[in-house]
Amino acid sequence: MRKVFQAELHQVGEELIQIATLVREALAKSKEALFDADIQLAEEVISNDARIDFLQNDLDERSIDILALQSPVASDLRMIVGALRMSASLERMGDLARHLAQLVRLRYPQQVIPESLVPTFTRMIDLDLQIVERVISVLQTRDLSLADDIYALKGEINTLHQSVFEALAAPDWDSSVPTAVDVTLCSRYLERIGDHGVSVTRKVAYLVTGDWVPASADRPTGHGHIGTDA
Repeated sequence: MRKVFQAELHQVGEELIQIATLVREALAKSKEALFDADIQLAEEVISNDARIDFLQNDLDERSIDILALQSPVASDLRMIVGALRMSASLERMGDLARHLAQLVRLRYPQQVIPESLVPTFTRMIDLDLQIVERVISVLQTRDLSLADDIYALKGEINTLHQSVFEALAAPDWDSSVPTAVDVTLCSRYLERIGDHGVSVTRKVAYLVTGDWVPASADRPTGHGHIGTDA
């Protein structure tokens, strides 16, 4: 019976990695769709999000069954509870990548991001992709030395997020109101993807160490300190 239990726990871990890998794929495709105004790729991201949702539901049902039938304790219980929370964060990251693709579809054939902000948004998405890559590695290896990299990447995203609002408020901003709304939404989506990546990392740390980090520590500020979540 114990071997079956361990196999079920292993499957939960593998499904988390699978979801995170699909999130990485969705975000990479959303990046390409966003900057190339590629409607077909945007539609692909939107339709493929259902796969992430399915896997999250499957993982959650599997985890609840384990809780009900196996009565796990100690580290095994942390694994199941942590997996339930991590799956929600990963699913939300997939949703945010889908939101980017939906903006591409909404504005097609026009570009969503004005040319002046393309470098900023390119960097933000690249930073999020690096976070997702490291989250996958953390899930695979439980190597907490990657956590500092993730927090530093998130700090840079926060700085860029703030710079977007500064650009919108600058006297020389001359784009339309819909463009300003799109830019604001895109920046928020990318900032939140990073937040969820940090949240998953914190939960893996909890699984490894048993030490819980408060939710208020899940969002590093642009200055490298720990801020509160709004």
